[in-house]
Amino acid sequence: MNIKLRYVVWFLLFSFFKNQYSFADITIVPSPPKVPASSYLLMDHNSGEILIEENIHQKLPPASLTKMMTVYVVAYELEKGTISLLDEVMVSKKAYDTLGSRMFIEIGDRVKLNDLLLGVVVQSGNDASVALAEHISGSEEVFANLMNQHALHLGMKNTQFANSTGLPVEGTEHSTTAYDLAILARALIKDYPEVYDLHKIKEFTYGSNPPIKQYNRNKLLWRDKSVDGIKTGHTEEAGYCLVASAIRDDMRLISVVMGASGENTRAKASQTNLNYGYRFYETHKLYNKGDVVTNARVWKANTDSIELTVKDDFYITIPRGQYDKLDPVVEIDTKIIAPIRQGERQGVLNIFLSEENIASVSLLAKTEITRGSIFNRLKDEIHLFLLD
Repeated sequence: MNIKLRYVVWFLLFSFFKNQYSFADITIVPSPPKVPASSYLLMDHNSGEILIEENIHQKLPPASLTKMMTVYVVAYELEKGTISLLDEVMVSKKAYDTLGSRMFIEIGDRVKLNDLLLGVVVQSGNDASVALAEHISGSEEVFANLMNQHALHLGMKNTQFANSTGLPVEGTEHSTTAYDLAILARALIKDYPEVYDLHKIKEFTYGSNPPIKQYNRNKLLWRDKSVDGIKTGHTEEAGYCLVASAIRDDMRLISVVMGASGENTRAKASQTNLNYGYRFYETHKLYNKGDVVTNARVWKANTDSIELTVKDDFYITIPRGQYDKLDPVVEIDTKIIAPIRQGERQGVLNIFLSEENIASVSLLAKTEITRGSIFNRLKDEIHLFLLD
């Protein structure tokens, strides 16, 4: 083949592929990093999209990550009004004798509940955790049952708590998964933002003879200003664990790392995963709760149309630079017939990216639609018959 003909062939091939595949549409996202841990996950807080996963449903001992649920239960009871931050909590012998990390409360002390909560969140105090559990439920055993009820309610299907601290209990299952911990982290952040806000506190001093200052074990609070929580954990059985959350440009990510070999390893692994997520992905809110997405034809009513909406704020997480390529497609039942209850599902909104359905959300009736007059019902009955 002579040189001139070769150029012609190359030009034709290039033109063909250029027309078939727009290079501008190609999104290059590298494979997620591999970090040295037994199980790990990176999730977007708002969309719930999982960006990195490794053994995320493997049951593992959570160590002090357990205290995330302890704090969640405390926040729940505070909201209900059954307890107060000003409550004075009597410290029992059991709380005082609890091994492991401590807030250094004394038997018989009356400690403000607010101080105990900070002792759990900042210092990871096992003694403070038991004191709170006994104050809320009378005993730590009953409190553990309460923890498990909350876990079921949140959808943490592979979680079983035996106590409020995460200390191993011989002959008793005490385990969870990276996925379940991400569910719990999302719930804590969303449901109780004021309590969650405590997790960014770097140090806490308690006592007066002498006062004892302790530092938050989450090293990322010092290394990354976008990180504002959540919890570390360590036992010989569990290894080193860390659930971290950060927010950059209104995008919040949750990282779960379980079974790392050391404090620096868990921190570095968490930072690696967070940086990957922020570098290659972005999250957008497509609709607010209650926004009208579309209108649909309704039959046998005194109105011709019904507004369809979304139940909650609707977010999607996508590779960076792809927002303009999103394609929303609405699917609605062609025969929506009154009466219709408010919140009743009448369709679905699908979001496509490069011809792939990446997200779906139900479309719900924004208002109740009652049956129309006899005349309207008869008229629409004829129309529906002709449509068939």
